[in-house]
Amino acid sequence: MANNRIERIKEEVLRELASVIRSLKDPRIPDMTSVVAVDVTKDLKYAKAHVSIMGSEEEKTAALAALKSASGFIRREISARLNLRITPEFTFVLDRSVDYGIRINDLISKINKGDL
Repeated sequence: MANNRIERIKEEVLRELASVIRSLKDPRIPDMTSVVAVDVTKDLKYAKAHVSIMGSEEEKTAALAALKSASGFIRREISARLNLRITPEFTFVLDRSVDYGIRINDLISKINKGDL
C-alpha cells in the first residue's frame, strides 16, 4: 500500500517539477530540458531528478549548475503546488539515455546502409 503511494507521489513530483523547470527564466537552462524520471526516498526527504538536456557538454554542466542554484526555489514551488507534509530536497542528475538512444539509432542506420 505504501509503495503505491510513493509511486503516485513520484508521478506528481515529476509532472510538477517539469512544469516548474519550464517556467524558470535562467538563460543557462536550454529550452530542450526535460525531466525523465524522479526517484523519491521512502521518507520523502530527498528526491533525485534525472534530467535530459540537449546541447553541448558545456551547456549541460551550466544547466545542471543553474538547476542546483535554483533548487530552493524549485522546492518552494513544489511545496506550494503539492499538498505534502514533507517536500523533498532535490538533487539533479544528468540523464544520458537520450544520447545513448541517438547513438544506437545511428549505428543501426549505418549497419542497414552497409557503411559499417
